[in-house]
Amino acid sequence: MEIETTIISGSKAEGLARYLESDTDYIFVLGHVICLEDGVNARTFPTEITIFRSCMSLPGHCRLITERRGTTIHPAIDDAFCDDGYGRKILSSDLFVHGLPHTTMGYGVSHDRAGPSLPSSLHLGLDTDCVHALRYYCPNILSKWASRPRHWPPLEVVQQVVSLGALLTPVGFKGSAYQHVEWRVCFNAGEIELVNNLNNTQIKMYVLLKMVKADVLKPRKKEISSYTLKNIVLWIAENNPHSLFHEKSLLHWLHEGLDALRVALVTRELPYYMIPDRNLMAACGLEEEQKRKWIATISEMMKEGSRMVLRLPKIRQALLAHPEPFRWYRSRQIELELLLLIGMNRSGYYLGENGVRIVCPQAIERRIKEIVMEVCLRMSMEWGGLFDLRLYNPLDVLKRMCM
Repeated sequence: MEIETTIISGSKAEGLARYLESDTDYIFVLGHVICLEDGVNARTFPTEITIFRSCMSLPGHCRLITERRGTTIHPAIDDAFCDDGYGRKILSSDLFVHGLPHTTMGYGVSHDRAGPSLPSSLHLGLDTDCVHALRYYCPNILSKWASRPRHWPPLEVVQQVVSLGALLTPVGFKGSAYQHVEWRVCFNAGEIELVNNLNNTQIKMYVLLKMVKADVLKPRKKEISSYTLKNIVLWIAENNPHSLFHEKSLLHWLHEGLDALRVALVTRELPYYMIPDRNLMAACGLEEEQKRKWIATISEMMKEGSRMVLRLPKIRQALLAHPEPFRWYRSRQIELELLLLIGMNRSGYYLGENGVRIVCPQAIERRIKEIVMEVCLRMSMEWGGLFDLRLYNPLDVLKRMCM
């Protein structure tokens, strides 16, 4: 299957997660296929391109009607055609995903489908979510977003987001009668651009909200996700003057972010930043008892003022730890993360009988081992009998430093 573009999305693409802290989300954009919004002329595309026309169902979701079958067509698409009951060929999102190869890089374990993604677990506990998507040309949707009155982002960023376009991912709206043939409109590249243009205070607000989700609320079924919080941050950034977001106002904006999350839980409504008619809280699986518990917890945190951050283990550790060993450990941790990133970028890939393998440069691999051993030795010296170096697996230390 020919892949036109590979996009890394989510927290890893935003630079807000450690190597093993969260899944790595890959989006594989298929080539030789394009989906068009109503009113867009299909004649300008070469004959080898397969063209689908979008038919909007629920906000942010559409069905794809075949307008022209190209001379080059992928097997996963070819096997996903079905009849819509009116004699028209439409593309089933369910059949499309079922026809895709499950990528495990040759040495991983594949898991059951989760929404549009095919998850896998690779080496060192590295989890990946792979989504295959179609390019979507939707100038009307993007121009509607771009023309909104706003404090942020600036015009040049708005234009860049528009130029990055949209994708359709194979997942329908939960509970929809057409769920098996619906596709979701996404703006992954544009959203990465938006997050990259948040200032330091806005990024810190986002990170703190993610900590609240992970360490305080602890959702089990993604009733609240990092994506929920990102949309809250983007709305707050758009609706308030940029000059108000500075170092001394961080706790104020954290309070505002928590309040926005509380309102979203109370009302079960949170407009999608790119398509406000789509409600991100719809069909999220939030149960009434869980909703009441989270609202109460968030309300308590907001009453605590600045002390609310003590609920977050990483912040509490940073405040209470002795400065020198904490700085020493963080410097090793940051260096390790940089080495892993450099190693990924410089790695050689080769395709063998057992799949894709990664060849890491020896100098980087050697330094990674040195850092892990330095941390093990320091723990052995400072903890004494509590840490027996002979019984500890360096690989476990490496994994813990990456989380």
